[in-house]
Amino acid sequence: MASISRSKILYAIVIAALLVAVPEAILRIVQTGDPYLFTEHFFRDIFARLSGPGKMRFVVQPTVAIILGVGSGMKDAQAGCPPFLWALAFHPTHRRELLRSALISIRDLAAIAILLDLISQFLIFHQVRPGAALLVGPVLISLPYVLARALTNRVVRKGSRLKSTAHVG
Repeated sequence: MASISRSKILYAIVIAALLVAVPEAILRIVQTGDPYLFTEHFFRDIFARLSGPGKMRFVVQPTVAIILGVGSGMKDAQAGCPPFLWALAFHPTHRRELLRSALISIRDLAAIAILLDLISQFLIFHQVRPGAALLVGPVLISLPYVLARALTNRVVRKGSRLKSTAHVG
């Protein structure tokens, strides 16, 4: 019998939690007409998450994402790839592979972020808004990862150029 990976178990838990929360969220939207996402209420709730249960995730998750981004940025620099954001915008030949490697690097962390957001919503607000969890969790991970990956690549490449010019002269 094939073993089930921890990642697959994590994804199954996240999907199950989202599926349980969706009907109530849809009912709430139908009853109130409030889509919640990007409303004043949504932004107030973001600040409430910063002080409620799970507030450490706003430090731990971006820190882990930065560490993963630094590792990916170093690999990019060693492979001679342009910085991540630059390559995404201006090098279509690298775009697919860069997006694939980024997704592989952060997919488990993003799933954990979504799950933690669902749990913190329930603990703080006694209700769950799956759309917000799908937005807030991945953004909390993606932005620090992308920035760390791009900056690390630039720093490593610049350091390599400086070392090579120092040896020549």
